[in-house]
Amino acid sequence: MKTRVILILWILIFSFTGCNKPDRTFPEESEKIFTEAGLKGKDVNEGLNRCLKFVYGWLTLADSATGLIPRNINDAPSKDIWNAKDCAADNYPFMVLTSALLDRKLFDGKMMEMLRTETKLTSRLGTLPDTYSFSKKGFANKDTVIADIIFGSAEYVKDGLIPLFEWLGPSPWSERMISIIDDSWKYAPVKTPFGNIISDDPEVNGDMLQSLSRIYWITGDKKYLEFAIRIGDYYLLGNNYPTRNFKVLRLRDHGCEIVSGLCELYATVSFVNQDKKKAYQQPVYEMLDRILEVGRNADGLLYNSVDPVKGTPVNEGIADNFGYTLNGFYTVYLLDKIEKYREPVIKALGVLNEKYRNYAWEGKSSDGYADAIEGALNLFVREPVPTTNQWIDSEIKVMWAKQQPSGIIEGWHGDGNFARTTIMYCLWKTQGTYLVPWRNDLEIGAVTNENDLYITISAKEDWSGKLMFDRNRHTDFMHLPLDWPRINQFPEYFTIVKDKNYTVASNKFTKDQVFMGNELMKGYPIEIKKGTVLKLIIK
Repeated sequence: MKTRVILILWILIFSFTGCNKPDRTFPEESEKIFTEAGLKGKDVNEGLNRCLKFVYGWLTLADSATGLIPRNINDAPSKDIWNAKDCAADNYPFMVLTSALLDRKLFDGKMMEMLRTETKLTSRLGTLPDTYSFSKKGFANKDTVIADIIFGSAEYVKDGLIPLFEWLGPSPWSERMISIIDDSWKYAPVKTPFGNIISDDPEVNGDMLQSLSRIYWITGDKKYLEFAIRIGDYYLLGNNYPTRNFKVLRLRDHGCEIVSGLCELYATVSFVNQDKKKAYQQPVYEMLDRILEVGRNADGLLYNSVDPVKGTPVNEGIADNFGYTLNGFYTVYLLDKIEKYREPVIKALGVLNEKYRNYAWEGKSSDGYADAIEGALNLFVREPVPTTNQWIDSEIKVMWAKQQPSGIIEGWHGDGNFARTTIMYCLWKTQGTYLVPWRNDLEIGAVTNENDLYITISAKEDWSGKLMFDRNRHTDFMHLPLDWPRINQFPEYFTIVKDKNYTVASNKFTKDQVFMGNELMKGYPIEIKKGTVLKLIIK
C-alpha cells in the first residue's frame, strides 16, 4: 500500500512538471518552418546585440557636463558640438529606439534625460534648436540664423522624431516634435504667392512635406495640411516645378526629399481634398514620368542628380537613397493603380542581388549601406521580388562588419542609421515580435505562413519574460488612411488586433490556448529553460 501511494505521488509530480511528457510534436511541414525561424533568430541575436553595443559605445563619448553626444569624433570642431540636423536627427533617436526595445532602464533614464537636456540647452527660437557648444557652455554661433535653425529643426523632426513616433506612439519625444513644427511655422520667413513657407530649399521643404502630411493625420489639425498645401502649390502650381524649373534635381538625399514629400502630400489630399488632388494629379504624374525618362541607369536605379530640363545626368553615381524616391512612385501607384509607377520598384528590387552586392554605396560608407538596405526592405515587404531578400541578407552583413570592437561604427552622426536599419532588419526576421526584457543570449525568429505566425525562442540560460507583438501602428498611432511607404518607417508584419481571437499552439503544451487580441497586446508570458527551444504557432 505504501509503495502504491509513493508511485501515485511520483506520477502526479511528473504530470505537474511535464517531465513525463515529451515536447509536443508538430507535423513535418511545421518543423521545417520552425527550422527556418530558428536560423532567423541567430541573425536577430547578432543584430540586436550590435545595436546595444553601438549605444553603449556612443554613451562613453558623451560630454561630461551635459551628457549629450558630440556630432562626431573625427575632428575637433565636431567633437565640441551637439546639433539638430546631425546629432538630434540621425544618431540620438536611434539610441532612443534601441533602448526602448532592449534596455528600458536606459530608455527611461539616460535617454529621457538627454531629451530634457537638449530641449533646455538648445532651444533658441521658441523651442527651435540651435547648435550647442560644450566648451562655450552655450550656443556655438553668436548670431541667430533663422534659415540654419529651421533646416536643423526640419531634419530633427523628419529623420528623428517622426520615426520614434511611428514606434512609440505619443511620448515626450512626440511633444518635442509638435512644438518644433508649431514654432517653425511661426517664423516661416519665405514669402510666396501661396502664403509664407519656411524655406526655399527643396530639402527643407521636402522634409517638411513628409512631416506635415503625417502630423496632419496624427493630430487631425487642419493647419498642418494648410501649411503643406502652401509648399505643394509652390512646387506643383508655381514657378518652382522640380522637373521644369530646377537646373539640378538631386535624386539622393539632400534633395530627393521633395519628390517623396510631394507624393505624400498628394496621398493626403487624395483622401481629404478632391479639388486639390485634381490640381496636383497631372503635375505629380509629369514629375514622376520625367524622372523615369532621365533619372535612371539601365538597371532602373536612380542617378545621384540630373538636369531634368536637358535630360542628362549631372552625377552618374547611383543614389543609395533610391528607395526613398521610389516610395513616392509606389505611393502614387497605391492611390491611382497606375502600373507604370509600380514597375520601377519591381525593376530596381529585381536587379540588386544580381549586380549590386557589396556595391560602393556612398563610397562604401556604413550610412550608404543603411539607406540602401532600408529603402529595399521597405519596398520588398510590399513587393516580395524573388532574390531581393538574399541581397538584404548579404548586405546587412557587409554593414555589420564595419562596426568596431568599441561599438562605434565610423565615429560620426551617421552611425545612428546603422542601428535604425539593423532594427528594421531584425523586426523583419521576427515579423514584428520582440522579447522583454532583452538578454544577449536570447534568440527569436519568426516566419509567417498562410497568415499563421511560427516563432522559435531559445536561451543559453533560464529566462522568463514576455513575448511582445506588433500592432497596426499606421492606424493606431498615425491614423493614416493608407499605409504608404515612408522614409524611416518600421514596416508592419504580423499585427495583433485587439478585438480578435488568437489561438496559441506550443510545443510545451498539449492543448492550444485562446486569447483576445487585447490580452496579447500586453505580452504573452513565457519561460525558457536553459538550452531548450520554445516553438509557438499563433493563429
